Amino acid sequence: MMAGNQLEPSRPPLSLGGGLMQYADRLPPGMLVLLSILSIQISSAIATFLFADLGPAGTTACSTVFAAVALTVMVRPRFDQRVIRHARLLLAFGLTETCLVLPFFVALQYIPLGIASTIAFCGPLGLAIISSRRPIDFLWIALAIAGVALMTPTVGGTLNTTGLFLAGLSAFAWAIFVLLVKRLGSIFSGNEGLTFGMWSASIFLVPLALHEGNLLTLGQHGLGSLATLAGAALVALLNVVLPLTLEFKALQRMSARYYGILMTLEPALGAIIGLVWLGQGIDLRTSAAICCVTIAALGVTLTESRRS
Repeated sequence: MMAGNQLEPSRPPLSLGGGLMQYADRLPPGMLVLLSILSIQISSAIATFLFADLGPAGTTACSTVFAAVALTVMVRPRFDQRVIRHARLLLAFGLTETCLVLPFFVALQYIPLGIASTIAFCGPLGLAIISSRRPIDFLWIALAIAGVALMTPTVGGTLNTTGLFLAGLSAFAWAIFVLLVKRLGSIFSGNEGLTFGMWSASIFLVPLALHEGNLLTLGQHGLGSLATLAGAALVALLNVVLPLTLEFKALQRMSARYYGILMTLEPALGAIIGLVWLGQGIDLRTSAAICCVTIAALGVTLTESRRS
């Protein structure tokens, strides 16, 4: 299936951020994914402080538009027949990105960051399970599942069902996102597909943000509104521009199943960032889960390295 293919771009990828992305090209794909995870978790913690002024939809929309603008300036994509020919694919990417980020941000209002990350992670993990074939793969998957089970509290108890549903929607979108990224990578050069995809996501998110209403009253906050917009720009950099660029590069050099297993570090790092930034404690059970997912991530990284 397509999820397991190794895709090669038709020509050298476009440079994003000059020397930074040229250096990223030399890093192992597993390292790119880990850096992406850390960036996303930090940005998610920052985003929670913007909800009071922008709201979840406003925060998501502003960060996505900022990301689209930044990518356009840095990538300078060619708007040609490919965009028209693959408009449906780009719209599908935009809708998937909307369903990936917005429900996750809303879920943070109901459940802790580490738990939300754990549930959302089940999307790429499910994709990894479906596409796995070799016995050694199932060893790492088993460890990852054990970590998720340890980190997930009883539904209806400490885990709010609304937050669970929203994080589950994000998980489903995440699995589809993995497949769409590989498809876009086979059509567009470098980060052009990612740039067009962010503009597509903006088409869906801006009306939702306007309906939410916080953007319409943002100007009343004076200098505070500038600080809020600056925070949204930082979220765009850490949650969209940097991680999606890293993952876009990584997914063209590794299979979807290994990407999914590496993403087991998402809940672990989410719990750590939640502790440092939001004061959400880590108990013994969560510590055991971190050990499980760390071993699984290291295992798949070493296995992939030997096969390469």
